[in-house]
Amino acid sequence: MLYDLHCHSTASDGKLTPLELVDRAKGKGVDCLAITDHDTAASYQQIPAQIDGLKLITGIELSTQWRGTGVHIVGLNFDLHSSAISEAISYQQRARKQRAELIAERLAKAGIEETLPGAIAIAGTSVVGRPHFARHLVERGIVKDSGQAFKRYLGSGKLGDVKQTWASLPQVVQWINAAGGMAVLAHPAKYKMTYTKLGLLCDEFVAAGGRGLEVCSGLQPPQTTRDLARLCREKKLLASCGSDFHQPGQHWAELGCYTPLPEHLDPVWSKF
Repeated sequence: MLYDLHCHSTASDGKLTPLELVDRAKGKGVDCLAITDHDTAASYQQIPAQIDGLKLITGIELSTQWRGTGVHIVGLNFDLHSSAISEAISYQQRARKQRAELIAERLAKAGIEETLPGAIAIAGTSVVGRPHFARHLVERGIVKDSGQAFKRYLGSGKLGDVKQTWASLPQVVQWINAAGGMAVLAHPAKYKMTYTKLGLLCDEFVAAGGRGLEVCSGLQPPQTTRDLARLCREKKLLASCGSDFHQPGQHWAELGCYTPLPEHLDPVWSKF
């Protein structure tokens, strides 16, 4: 079976609606899909629980931070109606609202005023995130594209990179576990940490009750896969994989398209 346990819809920062995402996944040969929108599970309200030709499991990607670095934890196969998940979503969406206000304040101090209304308008019913601010900056002609918006204003370490509003890593893991799900450390290579530091993050993640590591995230270099597979074995974690799909046209993050998971690892789906 082909599993894709990390992707995004218009409920957060993806470009396809949940139904379009499901249809595309089926077209790409995906057998089991988890929609892991940022700090929301709203996509599951827009699609049927049973889909012909595709097994759908619950998913979410919750934001947190560790030692000053923004980190994402994917929750898989949890009870969608759990009070713990409801609490997590409510907390994180309040945090996102506060974060959006702080981003707008910081941009205003840099001379770019009134960005929040535009970001909210672009987000629509989705939770507001940095990609919506980026699109707003493009529409106003302040930057030429979203990539430049992140490079100048919104990317890691830039003035719009606000992290302090998120729930703690142990709290995030606790919410997922209380909902009967599995907590997975998402796309570890994207945190730009040394192997040693990433190991320390995994130690604290495991101590908090985390169980999985996203060994394969889209099409990544073979050495990255080998390093993460080694880390996964050392920390006795289950291995997960996904495309981190956001939109069509990005071949390195297409649905069902990721570096093959090494055979000697125990996959997360063995515990579903």
